Amino acid sequence: MNILLDKFETPFETTPFDKVKNSDFLPALKEAIDIAKKDIANLKNNSEKPTFNNVCEALEVIGKEVNKVGGVFFNLHSAESDDELQNLAKEFSPMMTDFYNDISLDTDLFNKVNEIYEQKDSLNLTQEEMMLLTKQYKSFTRNGANLNDKDKTKLREISKELSSLSLEFGDNVLGETKRYIKVIDDESLLSGLPEGIKEAAAMIAKEKGHEGKWAITLEYPSYVPATTYLDNRDLREELYRAFTSKASKGDDLDNQEIIKKIACLRHEKARLLGYSSHAEFVLEERMAEKPEKVEDFLKDLLEKAKPVAINEVEELKKFANETDGLDPKDFMPWDYSYYAEKLKLKKFNLDDEILKPYFKLENVIDGVFTVASKLYGLKFMQRRDIPVYHKDVMAFEVLDENDRHVSVFYADFFPREGKRAGAWMTSYRDQHLEGNSDVRPHVSIVCNFTKPTETKPSLLTFNEVTTLFHEFGHALHGMLSKVKYESLSGTSVYWDFVELPSQILENWAYEKECLDLFAKHYETNEKIPAEYIQRLKDSSNFHEGRATLRQISFALLDLSWHSGDPSKIKEVSKYEKEAMKNSEVLPAIDEAIMSCSFSHIFQGGYSAGYYSYKWAEVLDADAFEAFKEKGIFNKEVATSFHDNVLSKGGSSHPMELYKNFRGKEPTPEALLRRAGLV
Repeated sequence: MNILLDKFETPFETTPFDKVKNSDFLPALKEAIDIAKKDIANLKNNSEKPTFNNVCEALEVIGKEVNKVGGVFFNLHSAESDDELQNLAKEFSPMMTDFYNDISLDTDLFNKVNEIYEQKDSLNLTQEEMMLLTKQYKSFTRNGANLNDKDKTKLREISKELSSLSLEFGDNVLGETKRYIKVIDDESLLSGLPEGIKEAAAMIAKEKGHEGKWAITLEYPSYVPATTYLDNRDLREELYRAFTSKASKGDDLDNQEIIKKIACLRHEKARLLGYSSHAEFVLEERMAEKPEKVEDFLKDLLEKAKPVAINEVEELKKFANETDGLDPKDFMPWDYSYYAEKLKLKKFNLDDEILKPYFKLENVIDGVFTVASKLYGLKFMQRRDIPVYHKDVMAFEVLDENDRHVSVFYADFFPREGKRAGAWMTSYRDQHLEGNSDVRPHVSIVCNFTKPTETKPSLLTFNEVTTLFHEFGHALHGMLSKVKYESLSGTSVYWDFVELPSQILENWAYEKECLDLFAKHYETNEKIPAEYIQRLKDSSNFHEGRATLRQISFALLDLSWHSGDPSKIKEVSKYEKEAMKNSEVLPAIDEAIMSCSFSHIFQGGYSAGYYSYKWAEVLDADAFEAFKEKGIFNKEVATSFHDNVLSKGGSSHPMELYKNFRGKEPTPEALLRRAGLV
């Protein structure tokens, strides 16, 4: 049997990354699909009366080998890809799509599930069993089981093409990011850049074969500090234009036609399934329910945030004029971060360079582990005997307060070629029950943080600190799951609820009681001064109006692509600017086309769902007030959040889970108060 299908003879049956080769994936997938097809035939040919057990529970475990192989493949495709893996994906991905279509379009399978569903009220099912049945029934009806044969064939073709286009989109963004490098041989051009960032730029140049020079790339840890600190305005402009025009330059990596095709195919698929738009299809299975509700939510936030954002930008233009004589009429997007950082320093005597020495990566990791220990009694033991897919990846065993195994946790922090940008949480195995045995999860977080240099460890910006807390919050959701069925486990919840566990954890990073646990100077070991923490809190709302507006603009762009018929879109640039114009407070740049690298919606599953971040902020601000009322490490509140949210996965409707924790539905007031928008 293929190594990917054998029982893994590793600690906790973790993936044997040290033994898996690219050539193992296709044979493993083919074999896994054959196993699943036999199981499907057995289920369909079972002559016994259909029951919840012999239909729904049997269907739940069909394809587990396919999921296992696919999970390893696509996680590596995102975090440790190479040309061979990218080419493999072109064959691998359509095979996966075909397999899932074979299930969702199988009339005989659907008829068996439908028979159970029609008698669901008389079956005395538990809440979780009812959720599984409902999810399976909707999975069939929402994926074409009721279509005629001609439309089923059409749906298959669309799904397959969407799968390939999504991969091509991601490959182009990664290719463009890898291709761009700005090599600098005149050190005076780096004026304003902090020493640590300059050293990192020298290290990048050396890695790319330009020893003795400096280099800036479009990777976040390189690009963001450059556009924040470089005094040279022309250089900031060049970098900004390169970054915002990613995959839209009319060359071999251009995504403009690809995203138009993706949007059109999604619309066609939704219409085929009986929905007026892709957004209507997606939002049926979200807390928000309808596009109109999302639109109202975003417009309400826009109304409150825009006047604040306009005032913030006007103040910044005035500051730039007073500081450097920059005419307010000439203020451009590449000036924003540069002057915002300077104004923040002037107002609060605080910037990332002051804070970074207190946020050594290893200390921040200890910090999130300590938070998890104080809230949920968890312990993290690094295990060097667990195989990893890259030398930078760390593996931990997670234990509870009684030293019982909870989870395996992987952490992958630094950018490299073959790894996509951004930060995300994923899993290699989800928690579920097999008989009476609780199969514990293997969870991973992947980030792109500032790498250590020859003279300095990895020192995080405060934004990177909150990113780590955010992704670790997702990881806790996966690690602490305690449900019966894998498809309802951990983060398998409505997408506008999935950000609650991640976003709520960010709140701890602003609290003195939490920062005192880990924020220590990397050289002197002194605790972060109380005045810095106060300044951090005071500055937490700095330009919150503009930040809120930015998120709203992305959500509106997403909704615009997916709420109507996109077949009439001719020029992506013109269309995007029209969709975002009401939320813009800085001049639009002709060649800047955000959609072409908007991986969240064209590759990452957030299509018609980007609003989820702001939606979940309403939940997290309201939920964190429960902790603030009784203490941020209060065991009673933490236990309630664990029992009602983190451990429950998707076993109940998210609003029920939330009300069980909070005792009431959330309101936006807590978010507006926290953001300083009221």
